Amino acid sequence: MGTEDITAVDPGTASQEAEDDEIVTWWGLVIEGYHVTQERLMSEINERFGLTPGAFDILVRLVRSPECRMPMTKLAREAALSSGGFTKVADRLVAADLIRREPCDTDRRVTYVTLTDHGRVTAETAKSACAEILRRTVLGPLGPETSEQLAMAMRTLRTANADE
Repeated sequence: MGTEDITAVDPGTASQEAEDDEIVTWWGLVIEGYHVTQERLMSEINERFGLTPGAFDILVRLVRSPECRMPMTKLAREAALSSGGFTKVADRLVAADLIRREPCDTDRRVTYVTLTDHGRVTAETAKSACAEILRRTVLGPLGPETSEQLAMAMRTLRTANADE
């Protein structure tokens, strides 16, 4: 009579599990949406320009930088590439006459990566193509307001979860 049934489900626990499933599903949808959209974007960039995601990222960062140049270590860090991974991509970009390495006049430890004229044209054209693809694959389905809200939400997450 006084024995409790230990297999009984607490209604609060069932509700929490449903909420857990829902939030994990939401996050999964964010990741899946990002992956399929990024794959489509980078596939088209590769088709049109022969650029890998890493090469494209480097060119766009450079074209948006003052004088289209950055210190090599800063560029590698911002592009989230290891030193070896960055060197491989940079070597390919040098061979394609898209970038050049330049020593710093005041600090022998610093090497700059600078866009060549050909690299600047390629980067500007690829950046415009990227914007056109994003208009079609993001702005088209979501609309401008939801796209802006998505960007703001991701900026908030980046800030809240970044390493300090």
